[in-house]
Parts: sequence; structure tokens; C-alpha cells
Amino acid sequence: MMNLSIASPSSVSFPSKFLSSTSKSSFNGRQIRFPFSFRVPPKTASTGGRNSSVVMMAKREEELKEIRTKTTEEINEEVIDLKGELLMLRLQKSARNEFKSSEFRRMRKRIARMLTVKREREIEEGVGKRLSRKLDRKWKRSIVVRPPPSLKKLREEEAAAEEAEKSA
Repeated sequence: MMNLSIASPSSVSFPSKFLSSTSKSSFNGRQIRFPFSFRVPPKTASTGGRNSSVVMMAKREEELKEIRTKTTEEINEEVIDLKGELLMLRLQKSARNEFKSSEFRRMRKRIARMLTVKREREIEEGVGKRLSRKLDRKWKRSIVVRPPPSLKKLREEEAAAEEAEKSA
């Protein structure tokens, strides 16, 4: 068994060259100055010698290039679709169906990237923050609720299955 003992603050002693009682702050105690600096080596990725953050950055760059090629209207449409998908995921979670929990984060980040590109374009046009929020509220009110693409796809598959049953 290993014994550990903790020294009380009064029993710890430092050489006088490391202690300084003069300070420019309102601190009245003693400051400890070390002649050497503490340095923590950076963590290295353990995935086959490659740095995983570099790979993620490249994917993000590609995604941003793809988003920037779209028009503002296309970005708005995709944001609406992704928010619908997010709602479907929340419904699956509440119904305790199987779903990928990583999809939440992926969709939220994609939405954030799209809205960031949209705001960058507004800044280039000279739209102020206040006007941007006003336009954003106006845009949100104009959204017509529609089912997300995954639900449309599910309905089409069900319709095709019913059609196959009727014809068979």
C-alpha cells in the first residue's frame, strides 16, 4: 500500500531568491517566481500517425466551398430542409426509435455554416446587424411549413410498397 502525505502550507519552504514580497498588485501575500517556465508538450493524434484535426479541416473547407457556390435562396431552402430533418430526429428520439445521435451535431453545424455564409454575404452588401435580424425575422415568418426530404422519401417508399402489393 502507498502512503501519501500532504505538507501544510506553513511547512513548505522555498529559497529566498524565488520569493518576492514586493508586487504591483493589491495582493499582500508572497509571490513565488520560478526561474524556469512550465511547458506542456502538445498532444499528438494516435490515429495512424496522422493528425485528425487536419483531415477534419480539409472536409470543412470542401463543405464551405460547396456552400459558397450556392445562391442565397438555395441556402435558405437547404436551411429549411435541414431544420425539418432536425425536427424528424427529435421526433425519433422522443419516440425512442433507432437513430444516429451524431446526426444532431452534424446538422446543427451544417445549418450554422450556411447561416454564417449568408451573413458574410450580407456584410459584403453592407447590411447592418439590426437590419439583418429584421430581415431574418421577416424571412422566418414567410416560411411555408413542408415535410423534410427524409419524410417525403419515406412516404414515396411506402406508396411504392403499397402499389407493389396492389399490383401483385
